[in-house]
Amino acid sequence: MGLPPGKLPPEKLEELVFKRLEKSDPRVITGPGQGIDAAAIDFGEKIVVASTDPITGAVEDIGFYAVHVNANDVATFGARPRWFLVTILLPENGDEALLSGLMGDIVETARNIGVSVVGGHTEVTPGLNRPIVIGTMLGEVEKEKLVRSDGARPGDAIVMTKWAGLEGTSIIAREKREELASAFGGDFVERASSLIDYISIVPEATVLRDYANAMHDPTEGGIANGIYEMADAAGLGFRVFPNRVPIRDETLKVCEFYSLNPLALISSGSLLAAVPRDHAKFVVERLLSKGINAAVIGEFLAEKKRVAIVDGEERPFPRPKTDELWKVFGE
Repeated sequence: MGLPPGKLPPEKLEELVFKRLEKSDPRVITGPGQGIDAAAIDFGEKIVVASTDPITGAVEDIGFYAVHVNANDVATFGARPRWFLVTILLPENGDEALLSGLMGDIVETARNIGVSVVGGHTEVTPGLNRPIVIGTMLGEVEKEKLVRSDGARPGDAIVMTKWAGLEGTSIIAREKREELASAFGGDFVERASSLIDYISIVPEATVLRDYANAMHDPTEGGIANGIYEMADAAGLGFRVFPNRVPIRDETLKVCEFYSLNPLALISSGSLLAAVPRDHAKFVVERLLSKGINAAVIGEFLAEKKRVAIVDGEERPFPRPKTDELWKVFGE
């Protein structure tokens, strides 16, 4: 039976991946699991946090995405991203200019956030129609400042930063530039493309790590899947208010044009955090004071129900089967 594009469905991850893994090393504080962004390993005074992610849905600025997406995962643990390894798989029609530009993007992006590129692998791979970049980021954090992906508690507010669908909107605008320019104009496409500039969540993670019980980087499946992943990791339910989710006008227009759900569109650049209810208002105000958009969009529940509140009534809040991006670029 064929699998859908994008992240594996949770039940398939459990059946085919997680059930085959063993946690035998006592120094592994956080290992693989549903909704877990990275691994945390005890190195004495410091915790080393490691994450790996591929970039498969973009071609333009793929090196930029690879560094930031992996740095974001490490930052959700309260850690500072430090060291990056990268595997580059080029299509058979790839040339030296493609590789040179890609490496230039990686090195410059890493330098800008204080990360060293320390290793990797590069090859031309038969069967590809576009380059694939797989990154691995390592970071470190003091033990007392470690934030775990599975740390959400019943009653915690769900705090979201920036806007839903940032990465997806930027990718679509860059890859479908002419089509969108015909519909909305060149200035619109430039604004939508530039949403990539918001992709780093390191600044808000640095603020939130002092208050959050858990943090999560919502990538494939967007905000909706990100909330599900946090709930899965902690064994909780949730109540979410879709009308409170911040969404940029550019994202709304792109999603309407392609008949996409903005809450299920890849959302690197946003950060989800489980914050004690009593601290939520203060945390949002602190983020806003630093120029980071933020809102409380729901709460985690001890009860396992997972619902949306629409017009004051509970409604189903289905988990995305795949990311909306694949509807644009084909499956």
